[in-house]
Amino acid sequence: MAIRNSGDRVAHAQYGHGTVSSANEYHTVIDFDLHGKRTFVSPRVVLTDSIVPAPVKPVRAKRAPARKKQLEVKKEAEVKKEIEA
Repeated sequence: MAIRNSGDRVAHAQYGHGTVSSANEYHTVIDFDLHGKRTFVSPRVVLTDSIVPAPVKPVRAKRAPARKKQLEVKKEAEVKKEIEA
């Protein structure tokens, strides 16, 4: 059993190609290209080296602030304007 390093590209019979996220003597976490993150018991997982490069993952847009927060900020701005006036 060889412990893989983070960033290693591997292939699994069921899930396909992926990148090792973390690994220790007990667990190996792999982010698969098509199946997301999966955790395996390190001594039992069967992996082979992969020569397939990792696909480019899209960058997720940041979540907009909640509407309630926007209203609070707007009210604070109005109060500051009144104080300044």
